[in-house]
Amino acid sequence: MAPITPIIKLPLHQNWQFKQADKNDSEYLPVSQFPTNIHLDLLHHDLIPDPFIAKNELLVQWIGETKWIYRTTFSLPSLPSSSQKAVICFDGLDTFATVTLNNTVILETENMFIPYRVDITSLLREGENELEIVFDSAYLRGWELVEKYPEHKWGCWNGDNSRLAVRKAQYHWGWDWGPVLLTCGPWRPITLEIYSTRIEDLWFEAVVAEDLKTADVKASVEVENPGAGETKVRFELALDGKQVASKTVSVDSATVSTKFHLDSPALWYPIRYGKQPLYTLTTKLFVEEEKEIDSVSKKIGLRRAELVQRPLLDQPGTSFFFQINNIPVYCGGSDWIPADNFIPRISTQKYYDWIKLVAEGNQFMIRVWGGGIYEESAFYEACDELGVLVWQDFMFGCGNYPAWPEMRESIKKEAEENVKRLRHHPSIVIWAGNNEDYQYQESAGLEYDYENKDEESWLETDFPARYIYEKILRDVCDQLIPGTYYHFGSPWGAGRDTHDATVGDIHQWNVWHGTQEKYQNFDALGGRFVSEFGMQAFPHVKTIESYLPEGKNDPDRYPQSDTVDFHNKADGHERRIALYLVENMRYAPDPLEQFVYCTQLMQAECLASAYRLWKRQWKGPGREYCGGALVWQMNDCWPVTSWSVVDYYLRPKMAYFTIKREMAGLSCGIKRVVHKHPRNKYTRVDIEVKTEIEVWGSNLTLEEKKVDVVVKGWDVETGEVVSEKKAVEGLVLKENRSTEVTVMDVPVKENGGEGKVVVAAYLIDSETGEQVTRYVNWPEPLKYLHLSKPKELKALLSEDGKWVEISAEVPVKGVVVECDEEEIKFEDNLVDIVPGEVVKIGVKGAKKETKFETRYLGMV
Repeated sequence: MAPITPIIKLPLHQNWQFKQADKNDSEYLPVSQFPTNIHLDLLHHDLIPDPFIAKNELLVQWIGETKWIYRTTFSLPSLPSSSQKAVICFDGLDTFATVTLNNTVILETENMFIPYRVDITSLLREGENELEIVFDSAYLRGWELVEKYPEHKWGCWNGDNSRLAVRKAQYHWGWDWGPVLLTCGPWRPITLEIYSTRIEDLWFEAVVAEDLKTADVKASVEVENPGAGETKVRFELALDGKQVASKTVSVDSATVSTKFHLDSPALWYPIRYGKQPLYTLTTKLFVEEEKEIDSVSKKIGLRRAELVQRPLLDQPGTSFFFQINNIPVYCGGSDWIPADNFIPRISTQKYYDWIKLVAEGNQFMIRVWGGGIYEESAFYEACDELGVLVWQDFMFGCGNYPAWPEMRESIKKEAEENVKRLRHHPSIVIWAGNNEDYQYQESAGLEYDYENKDEESWLETDFPARYIYEKILRDVCDQLIPGTYYHFGSPWGAGRDTHDATVGDIHQWNVWHGTQEKYQNFDALGGRFVSEFGMQAFPHVKTIESYLPEGKNDPDRYPQSDTVDFHNKADGHERRIALYLVENMRYAPDPLEQFVYCTQLMQAECLASAYRLWKRQWKGPGREYCGGALVWQMNDCWPVTSWSVVDYYLRPKMAYFTIKREMAGLSCGIKRVVHKHPRNKYTRVDIEVKTEIEVWGSNLTLEEKKVDVVVKGWDVETGEVVSEKKAVEGLVLKENRSTEVTVMDVPVKENGGEGKVVVAAYLIDSETGEQVTRYVNWPEPLKYLHLSKPKELKALLSEDGKWVEISAEVPVKGVVVECDEEEIKFEDNLVDIVPGEVVKIGVKGAKKETKFETRYLGMV
């Protein structure tokens, strides 16, 4: 018997070429990078225009209806021995691929999300070996499947029905924020492995004691070909480079496990609530004493993670909030789509930069949306490192998915492979079966009886996807991640209508979509957990100029141009943006800079209103009436006007900063309420009108805070102080909840002046006298106000260069500090200014000669 040697892993990332399959006269060209996709390679050779610029998307649609060939050659120093096998590992092929090695078909794929391993031992030859992959059109193959299964009741929102038949990133068919760019290609690495035996999988289960003082870790490995020799596995657990536990176990079967008991474990916490220590779990495979054959390491975090759904005090339904290490966490955060239409060009650093923006923006959770991809490892590693919780959808969205036998088998394999790949990440605290598919079922009137538990009968209905979400995915999660909560879909509420605000999560689209409610009334539109809501805004002016062919000098550089409209995929976006603008503020389309500012101010006011009003409902044990709010959406996949709070080039919109302030450890809020009391039931004249403000404070830290509350008012036009009073003294803001402070009349000097008074609430530390936080409330709608233009609006760099200090002699709404230098980063922005104050916003990279400009509501 030949000696057993260490596993050999050879990346097959060199010598790749590509060509169009149906053009005999076309030549093979080198790829732009590897992994890759067809659009990146065609762009690299200037064979297509950049689809992100102008309306070039329309000029490249032919690519998605064409077959493409990729090929490479590779040589081996020697062929595998008699005790070895050779396997090619395809981490991701997009999507319908026929793979041949040395003119023999070795693999045919139909699922972008499944990694494949193919034994090619008998096909390898000495010298050069040729690997070829032919990619068929996913779009055309999808329509073939739609026609093959006419009995299925096809239907979807966004894209077209062909996407439902194809296990490929659904946003490639286009969405209401993204272009139609149907990619193909080897989108993840390809590796050749030669071995006798290897570690097939490493995973663990951890139970942290309720008192958090101990943890029991069960580590397991799956060993391929365990009988290849006298094999042993060594498990090692290390923290900060120091080994804390190890154990060696003989391999008697394919699965080998061991247990570690840890006293005083280093626990992983979400950002703000603690640190994010990551243990390194390593397993090493040995044959013949100390001869190491293979090893696998994973970074793991130990924590208790629970989704708490229990009856509430004083309100119907049940709670829906996450508790980490016994700490209830109000999950203010955002939804995530793929950060590019061409995924292979998203670098590890770019993933880190994105998640760093999430964490620095006081966002506790990010939801990986079900129409994209199971994200790259770099995404989850950044979340682990930075303490951002992850809500992970399975990849189904906005449609009635079919469930014929081959499809069910493919989906099961997809789920197993991706859960296995991701289950060690401490950041992932929930998996959900789909995005809005139950809402589509309700909208289309598809058959669904929650009380019917006969699983096989679900396949006979016109909503067979229920079998996917409530059987296949549930079983996979029960088997592979029994300690992580599985949610049938988002939104989902235990079989009730998906709009039921008293149970489960909801998607609140009655601002922007639906009934187009006023965003000032978000408190009446909340739910136990709001996992989608949003408002559009234009991106940064530089982002708009990036897709205009002539940049600053382009004739289409105005908000209603053909090109700018093309870079907004939402139906009716012109009317909806205009509606919310015209309802709330005076604006004009020129100049472009001020129009962009107005849309961003509108979005920022809207989203801040939602976070502020829903966080008010986080009232402590038994009264967690709203457990989280995830805005649609954090990011973009191309330069576009959308619901994102940070645009494609990682340029924050102003809403990013208002969310950051609302989700700070300490914040306060004001709601202005008008009460009308007719003297009798007939009168139209004798009506008492009273305007009050409700004031509350939110403490998302774990320590109570004693504060004095000061309320102050100014005349919006003159800046004259009309009132200043200490509303409450020595108020205790209890930890991790919101506390009602006071209800009082709007401070005015004379009757009828409520509509022209700006009111600010200040929380002052009762012990130190320092201002903890503040909130400025304006009469609304803002369009009715006679705003004064400040004569002395100052934005000055502090002596130490760390702050921009802003002040004015009159109330100024929504001051934005701008700078042309891209390297300068602001830590806050879009601040309201009142007389007698200096507001400081952090800045990085500024110098004494740096020029700042300001923009505000009413300046144009």
